[in-house]
Amino acid sequence: MKVVVVESPAKAKTINRYLGDGYKVLASYGHVCDLPSKDGSVLPDNDFEMKWQISSGSEKHLKDIIAALKGADKLILATDPDREGEAISWHVLEQLKNTKHLNGVDVERVVFNEVTKNAILAAMDKPRQLDTELINAYRARRALDYLVGFSISPVLWRKLPGSKSAGRVQSVALRLICEREAEIEAFISQEYWSVEAALGLASGDQFTARLTHLNGTKLGKLDIKTETEASAAVAAISAAHLAVQSVETKRVRRNPQPPFTTSTLQQEASRKLGFSASRTMQIAQKLYEGINIGSETTGLITYMRTDGVQLGSEAIASIRQNIDQRYGKHYLPDAPRIYKTKAANAQEAHEAIRPTEITRHPDQMRAFLDHDQYRLYELIWKRAIASQMQSAELDQTGIDIGDAAGSVTLRATGQVMVFDGFLSVYRESKDAVQENGEKANGDQANGDSDDDTALLPSMAKGDHLTTNTVTPEQHFTQPPPRFT
Repeated sequence: MKVVVVESPAKAKTINRYLGDGYKVLASYGHVCDLPSKDGSVLPDNDFEMKWQISSGSEKHLKDIIAALKGADKLILATDPDREGEAISWHVLEQLKNTKHLNGVDVERVVFNEVTKNAILAAMDKPRQLDTELINAYRARRALDYLVGFSISPVLWRKLPGSKSAGRVQSVALRLICEREAEIEAFISQEYWSVEAALGLASGDQFTARLTHLNGTKLGKLDIKTETEASAAVAAISAAHLAVQSVETKRVRRNPQPPFTTSTLQQEASRKLGFSASRTMQIAQKLYEGINIGSETTGLITYMRTDGVQLGSEAIASIRQNIDQRYGKHYLPDAPRIYKTKAANAQEAHEAIRPTEITRHPDQMRAFLDHDQYRLYELIWKRAIASQMQSAELDQTGIDIGDAAGSVTLRATGQVMVFDGFLSVYRESKDAVQENGEKANGDQANGDSDDDTALLPSMAKGDHLTTNTVTPEQHFTQPPPRFT
């Protein structure tokens, strides 16, 4: 008999089905040990010695593991493939060693990035030892959490009775929030105006242009400060004999974003689906641990706590094959897209978040998922597919309009989709494009990619224009936004 230990009962239930007879899969229900909230749990003067104790409620789960080991010949620690998962395995092992319940029992550590039968069986064939570096990383982080929180929280409670505890992360985050709030409170709004004109061609086509220069001077965002100044600009445009001064069109390419990391999944789920970070992770956990899809119970996505943007070669091949079959060869780049994590401290051993089987289209899974699970799975599926698709191509046009005297210059811009590429599957939210968008061929398509692009009528340099209406619009500068 072989005893396998994982974190959660849902994961244990799924894996037990895969392994069958000869294995007993038990859950630790998370961490089994922690530092007690009292003085002396971490001793900096004694090489940072840490005094662990069994967590509340964990004694029963440890007893279940101990009981299962009677007559067993092997203990397989199969917790998550990250720092916390390694720590749980280490704590379980240390407790079993301390109570001398490992006599004659071999111990192995296995890791897998997805809860599927193939992945579990493959992991069982490649056991390893516990990763000391990951364990030490966990211990250092936990010691810092304790030393910061235990040292500062009592002072905080004396000064602000009823307040929450201090912490290594939350106190810094609170400072950032307070600093931003101070910026907002100190912000003084400024009035400014913009001016747009509805113009017409001899053909009858109409379009809109924005005032950019007045009396030969380029206008900044705040340069028209009052309604009086705006009215003077309106009068100047209305009196001018306008013509097209230049037409510039350039082809730009927009590249897809890489597959999701934990952070980008949380951000995009917030923007597109309205999920909080914790809600996103709760749903992702269920999709990872296993969903009953009728014929079997299997994980639908890979491990959802990752900093890596890279995909395994098999996953890339499967995605590219699916693109070829579903969308056609013209949506498939000649070579796979290879993404690399830029963050210096990223745990690159883990793949990006992706479907475990790209052939499981979201529409096929809808019947087995609740509404929110379906929406998050669809988001992950589309992002993974799009990450290996052909770039989108757009024609961006900029038209400068003015009078012979140079008293006013207006500009009209538009873009036309030439080839939708990955945008046929996945459109990034506006914030994602602004924060993460890459430039391709030296250019970046502007504007919200979820909006329809403006289509300008055909015109040429020298074409005379009629001024139909000129509209001033009042604006006020806005304070920096609160963090989301």
